[in-house]
Amino acid sequence: MSIGHTLLGLLESGPRHGYDLKRAFDEKFGHDRPLHYGQVYSTMSRLLKNGFVEVDGIETGGGPERKRYAITEAGITDVGHWLATPEKPEPYLQSTLYTKVVLALLTSRDAADILDTQRSEHLRGMRTLTERKRKGDLADQLICDHALFHLEADLRWLELTAARLDKLRAAVTR
Repeated sequence: MSIGHTLLGLLESGPRHGYDLKRAFDEKFGHDRPLHYGQVYSTMSRLLKNGFVEVDGIETGGGPERKRYAITEAGITDVGHWLATPEKPEPYLQSTLYTKVVLALLTSRDAADILDTQRSEHLRGMRTLTERKRKGDLADQLICDHALFHLEADLRWLELTAARLDKLRAAVTR
């Protein structure tokens, strides 16, 4: 995820302080990985330097200065380009799990155990996501569906690989 573009998009609704941006980000996108304040301010500094935001005001009070940021026309254009650019599909061609299976075969370990252990972990994760989805709002349901579909694809791969272990062993140990 592009944190800079996400913060710019949040600024399109109006100027905000860094604290407000962090809170909005965490509420909409950071359920599992909230932003650190340092990340917000370093990103805002970079966006300011690149001309995508400007300081709309500075408040002084009992604590440190609070800058209010506003998006510039260049920032709006940049967010528009980012939103219109499709994400590159992740082909997972260098899977750590595949590497573990092949190394297990190459070192005469039980690759089936690795696949069984991974299957159990995937099923545990799917149960957790399904419970979260059941209790969540629409945003939670959609993000959980996304993750569940990926885990389902992984499970299909685990089953296929388990069925082909003898052929894979013969192919990698030639």
